[in-house]
Amino acid sequence: MSTCFIKTLKSDGLHPVDYQADSLNDAAQYEPEDGIYTVTNTYQVFKVLKFNAHLDRLEDSAKRADIPLVLDRARLRSVLRQMIAEANYGDVRFRVTVPRQQPDTFILSVEPFAPLSPMLIEEGVRVITAPNSARHNAAAKTTGWMQARKAISENLQSGIYDAILLDDKGDMLEGLASNFYAVLHGELHTAGEGVLPGIAQQIVFEVAPDIVPMKREAANIGDLTNITEAFITSSSRGIVPVVEIDEHILGDGKPGVVTIALLTAYNEWVKAHLEEL
Repeated sequence: MSTCFIKTLKSDGLHPVDYQADSLNDAAQYEPEDGIYTVTNTYQVFKVLKFNAHLDRLEDSAKRADIPLVLDRARLRSVLRQMIAEANYGDVRFRVTVPRQQPDTFILSVEPFAPLSPMLIEEGVRVITAPNSARHNAAAKTTGWMQARKAISENLQSGIYDAILLDDKGDMLEGLASNFYAVLHGELHTAGEGVLPGIAQQIVFEVAPDIVPMKREAANIGDLTNITEAFITSSSRGIVPVVEIDEHILGDGKPGVVTIALLTAYNEWVKAHLEEL
């Protein structure tokens, strides 16, 4: 039985799709390669975090990709609540996709939400870098990248959690579906351009100034030996500590004090800002 609940939203309402999938990743193969999308998850079944920011970015992606999107936010919220109730999964992770050729049609995909294992947060994760892999039009969240990144993710060795994309200068830009941050010389660095602006990143920008000086400049792979801490963020995962990059162990090989402080502040911010879908 399929564990991904999928429908299309058109002007005359919801319609079933002619395929089944076991996950959002599996469903991606049936979606058009030329389009835009956003992904997030729910809390307490019908609560969301910064959902309007997700829709703002969807509209911005449409402009950058020259897709004539008209977004009825109230209708979309209502239909998503209807689908979440019908799927009856509890908390869910969902994707909203808009094809270029049918910008008045929304593909809505819903799967059960599985939170990260606490062990990943407690112990941190290992990542590698991918040279010369900076994305074209990175500020737009396009389905083309959703398809292309599979080639990288499917070839990651066992135990490697993510790949950090490098530009031709060796700047450490972003993960495959995340923003990347490094503590370098006592300052928190993250790329200010050439990346997709993250929704979780917005929260980091709010909580970080009380914890650590911040620069919206990417750390460079040449500075790897001077990086003492690192982490990635995404909407569905929050902050995930990174303890090893390209087999180089950061600090003492455990999530650092800055990362832990930011993680605590981030989680407190989330609890205080949940809203009804």
